[in-house]
Amino acid sequence: MKKIFILICLLAAVFAAGIYTINRRVVNTEKNNIMAKVTTADNTLDKSDVDKVRAFKGDCIMVLGCGIKDRETPSPMLKDRLDTAVLLYRNGVAPKILMTGDNGTNSHNETHVMLNYAIKQGIPKKDIFCDHAGFSTYESMYRGSSIFKIKKMVVVTQTYHMYRALYIGNKMGIESVGVSSDQKRYSGSFTREGREVLARIKDYFKSKYKPKPTYGGDAIPITGSGISSHGE
Repeated sequence: MKKIFILICLLAAVFAAGIYTINRRVVNTEKNNIMAKVTTADNTLDKSDVDKVRAFKGDCIMVLGCGIKDRETPSPMLKDRLDTAVLLYRNGVAPKILMTGDNGTNSHNETHVMLNYAIKQGIPKKDIFCDHAGFSTYESMYRGSSIFKIKKMVVVTQTYHMYRALYIGNKMGIESVGVSSDQKRYSGSFTREGREVLARIKDYFKSKYKPKPTYGGDAIPITGSGISSHGE
């Protein structure tokens, strides 16, 4: 029994060390690719930050979905992501916005909520693309490369999630930088960040072996008009 206990402890230590090592690798690899952070409630960026991100000359701004309150209202976290993307677009950071999220059921259509929110903010329809099959961060990045033919992009999400998003994007061959949208503290952050530790492990290996996403589809190059991607 003593030997079994020692073996279990050793395996647990190896497992914990693996989790720590992979998480640090993901974070350390991408931390310098977070070019700016929107950290105030008024959703502003210093001019120097705007200039720095604009100089990157991304093909698009990718907004990763993270839940909706109802068929018309984004969650607080998603609203902050959308506001940041609109701010960046208005400042000429990139000519297109890609909304990617879960449209798995008729009652849960993240991308249409995101699309309609941006349209109400004055973003031209042709400059907004929708990925209705972005069921996960990995699938959003895979499809960003394979369907939307993105070469360079500015990713918008909260900081805790940004490291993984950028890591996958860069592994998919998309030159990716980020602007974090942490305008406030969000409820459930402790649980969410705990899940993120495990998600980094999962997507570290997915990025290595590159399994295909749930859905493929015809190419919709980000350099054209996004209207055909909007759906019904």
